[in-house]
Amino acid sequence: MRSLFSNTLFLQLVTEIEMTGKLKVLFKGWRWRSNIYVALLLSLLLVMGLYSFSRIGFYLFNIGFFPDMTIPRFSRIMLGGLKFDLAAILYSNSLFILLLIIPLAIRFKSGYQAFLKWIFFFFNGIALAVNTADFIYYRFTLRRTTVSVLAQFENEKNKGLLFLQFLWDYWYAVIFWLVLVWLLGQGYKRIKMEGPQLKNQWSFYLSSIAMFPLIIYLFIGGVRGGFLHSTRPITLSNAAEFAKEPKDINLVLNTPFALMRTAKANVIQKVNYFEDEKELVSVFNPLKVPKDTGAFKYDNVVVIIVESYSKEFVSVYNQWMEPGRYQGYAPFLDSLIGVSRAYEYSLANGRKSIDAMPSVICSIPSIEVPYVLSHFSGNKINSTANLLKEKGYYSAFFHGAPNGSMGFNAFANLCGFDDYFGKDEYNNNDDYDHIWGIWDDKFLQYFANKMNTFKEPFYTTLFTVSSHHPYKLPKEFETKFKGGDRDIYRTIEYTDYSLKKFFETASQMPWYKNTLFVFTADHASAEIAYPEYNTPWGYFSIPIFFYKPGSDWHEFKPAIVQQIDIMPTILGYLNYDKPYIAYGRDAFKNDEEPFAFNFLDQVYQSFRGNYLLQFDGSKSVGLYDFHNDRLMKKNLVNELPDTVRHMELHLKGLIQQYNNRMVDDDLTREGSQLKNSINGK
Repeated sequence: MRSLFSNTLFLQLVTEIEMTGKLKVLFKGWRWRSNIYVALLLSLLLVMGLYSFSRIGFYLFNIGFFPDMTIPRFSRIMLGGLKFDLAAILYSNSLFILLLIIPLAIRFKSGYQAFLKWIFFFFNGIALAVNTADFIYYRFTLRRTTVSVLAQFENEKNKGLLFLQFLWDYWYAVIFWLVLVWLLGQGYKRIKMEGPQLKNQWSFYLSSIAMFPLIIYLFIGGVRGGFLHSTRPITLSNAAEFAKEPKDINLVLNTPFALMRTAKANVIQKVNYFEDEKELVSVFNPLKVPKDTGAFKYDNVVVIIVESYSKEFVSVYNQWMEPGRYQGYAPFLDSLIGVSRAYEYSLANGRKSIDAMPSVICSIPSIEVPYVLSHFSGNKINSTANLLKEKGYYSAFFHGAPNGSMGFNAFANLCGFDDYFGKDEYNNNDDYDHIWGIWDDKFLQYFANKMNTFKEPFYTTLFTVSSHHPYKLPKEFETKFKGGDRDIYRTIEYTDYSLKKFFETASQMPWYKNTLFVFTADHASAEIAYPEYNTPWGYFSIPIFFYKPGSDWHEFKPAIVQQIDIMPTILGYLNYDKPYIAYGRDAFKNDEEPFAFNFLDQVYQSFRGNYLLQFDGSKSVGLYDFHNDRLMKKNLVNELPDTVRHMELHLKGLIQQYNNRMVDDDLTREGSQLKNSINGK
């Protein structure tokens, strides 16, 4: 009543004002509480509140990834997140806003307002759904979902089944989303829109037309993140402003914003850290020009990429842990590593399966957007398959998933593989897990027997599928593998058993002793038990080792190796004698300093010696002794300036060589930069 009285008194006073003696104020009869523009503001504020509530949910669902959180730190995250929430809400409600502010009286018709309500619910319901979905998916990618992540699944033939499986497994996230939708409905019901409040037709249209550009102006400022001419539209990287730790960026952001800002993004752009080409080449040169090679060895090469296999699962990599603390789940791999060339600090170059493909096969890392989903995925590239084809090798790629899954068959074709063998070629649905592909034990036997039909020399790559969520086993193995307190451990044991059976079969075949085997994982698992692996180095820690039957290899070097080292190591082992492009190094030689590279939370990461450097594109923001400070508690960026300078220089060279060659389609030995390098220009 008091508010009503105040509004009435105000309108009475305004009404008494006369312009040119007789003109009454246009806004007589205006009711603020049910005004359509106030209703628009309240509707958007309602969604803003739900986004903030979702941010809290995101944190609680993934609290283990954000240790040592404090109230001031989280308060800054929540405050900074409002900027990105506003942009996402304005984007997703743009149609609702437009239809609500058009200067026509139809806005107040009941049918029209019912239509507006469903538009509001539809777009905001979807936005809240994708935001909630990231509560779960974040633990697999450690970043907010972007368009490149969605594109990863466009070739899946069983998307419906996968979707239903995820809904079933993560029902608690579905309930959270339903609560959000219920709150959205309850809040919207209490927002009233009445009118037109100005009875004079001219007054109504003039005021409506005047409000239209004002709201558009406010809309543009909101989505850009500011009104100044110098303000650039906010992007994912702007979230770092509110993040004390790089991983906090994912709390500041929301998934609808990440999707919309990357919808048409050309992430890879040229950089110019070094203006002098000779200086750039001296700092980092992806051109490999073999020298003093011996006779070419026509050994077969078999690369096995194991799904979601962290070093955490393999006991030999964890001897530094306290006695009795560690339990491994891959006894066969442990035994094989003992007679192989292995490396203590072996790292993935990405967090997704499609990051691994170009890294392992082509020595091309992914920066932010996986290479195969980037604007430059059609570039001509070197690959182990097409380079060995020149030496007379036959090549084949094996993946037990439905053909087309992850786009692997397309990429295998781009790489020059002669044949692709998937679920279709296996041709027995009895061995299909009805989610990801053919069970590992069955497909690995198929792999061994198929290779026995190939003419030597051959190069093959296999990608396993079974150690993937939802971590199911074939019925005959349900009671065989006990695992531990996590479901994934049983599938790790099962895949390890499948690999053991594969080697038992392959060892009886004539091609076996003349074969170099290479083991890696596509990425580390999202299932993390130990805090040491819940770190920027732990997120990328995977097994990488090389095994040659009959060799006297018993090496476990305290050195760094990465997925992009696999191609140059294979070529070096075979004494390949022609120039090629590779961003990694030959791990069997000591002519280059070992390093590793990956990208996390909008930050470039470089590993050299004992140190991990984090670089945001313009400055170094972190330096950690990841050998001795495994939990990465102490940032040394200000204490070791010479180390920072040395590592940053190398990293800048890698980024420039990657970005500029990618944009220029200069990733093969025929490229212009390569010719210039060979000629000494």
